[in-house]
Amino acid sequence: MSTITGKTSLVGLLGQPVNHSLSPIMHNAAYEEMGLDWCYLAMPCDTKDLKEVATGLRLIDCKGINVTIPHKQEILHCCENLTKIANDIKAVNTLIPGKNNHWIGANTDVEGFLMPLKGQNLINKSVVVIGSGGSSRAVVMALISLNVQKITIVGRNENSLDVFIKNMKKLSTKEKISIEGINSKKLNVTPYIEEADLIVNATPIGMNKNKTDEENIPLGHEIWNSLSNKTILYDLIYNPRPTNWLKIGHRKNCCIIDGLDMLVGQGALSIKLWSGFDEIPTEIMKSSAQKHLMV
Repeated sequence: MSTITGKTSLVGLLGQPVNHSLSPIMHNAAYEEMGLDWCYLAMPCDTKDLKEVATGLRLIDCKGINVTIPHKQEILHCCENLTKIANDIKAVNTLIPGKNNHWIGANTDVEGFLMPLKGQNLINKSVVVIGSGGSSRAVVMALISLNVQKITIVGRNENSLDVFIKNMKKLSTKEKISIEGINSKKLNVTPYIEEADLIVNATPIGMNKNKTDEENIPLGHEIWNSLSNKTILYDLIYNPRPTNWLKIGHRKNCCIIDGLDMLVGQGALSIKLWSGFDEIPTEIMKSSAQKHLMV
C-alpha cells in the first residue's frame, strides 16, 4: 500500500460486523495498481448511528462507500437519489458522492452475483434462495435476468417474507418465472432442496466461526442429507473459505461457489462508479484477497 499523506482520500465500508472483510485488502491493492491516492477502510457502524455516520463521511469528501450487512436497506434513507437497480430492489451497497454533500445510492451486487455463474445454463431451472434481506433482493433480480423457471425464497419471518415476495413479483415482468416464499418454521423445505438446480445462501449464517456447527449451517445439518450432486451451491459468504455449508456440498460432489468472485465483481464495479476508470485490475484484487485468506 502506498504511503498515506495529507492528500490521500478516504473510501471505505460501512457495516456490522466488518472486521472479517476482505474489501480493504483488495481495494487498496487495486488503488495502488491504478495509481489512485486513496485509502479504503472497514468502518463498523450500528444502525442507530448510520445516518449520522454517512452524512459525516460525505461532509469530509469521502470518495465512496460500500455498504454491507445489515444496512443495505436502511441506507436508502441516507440517499438523495438512487440508480434504477437500487430503486427497483430497494437495496443499496454503494454510495456515490452527489451534489450538495448528498449521496447517490447504487447497487453493484446484481452484476457481481452473476459473474461466477457465467457458463452455467440456468434457463428454466429451479432455484432456492435462503434469506430475504438486502442481498437476497439483488440475487433474485439477477436470477430473473437468467430466465430461471422457479425461484423459492426460504425465510423465517413470515411478515418480512410476504413483503419480500410481493416486491420481487412486481419486479418480474416475465410471467413464466414462478416466485414463491416458504416459511422454514412452518413448512418442510426438503422437497424444494431435492428439486433445486441452484441453492443460494444469502444469509450471514456460516460467517461466525465461534458458533456451533449446527448454527453455522443454513437450515441446520439434517436437511442437506437430501442434497443432489446435480445441485450448484452458491454461498455469498467468502470468509471462512469454504464455509461449513459448502464443505457439505463438496462431500456430495456438488458444484460449489463461494462469495469471493461476487465480492471482487461488485467491488470492481464500485471502483468504476467512484473513479470513472473503465479498466479495473480484478485479477490483482482477487489474488490479494486469496493470499490474505491463506494467512
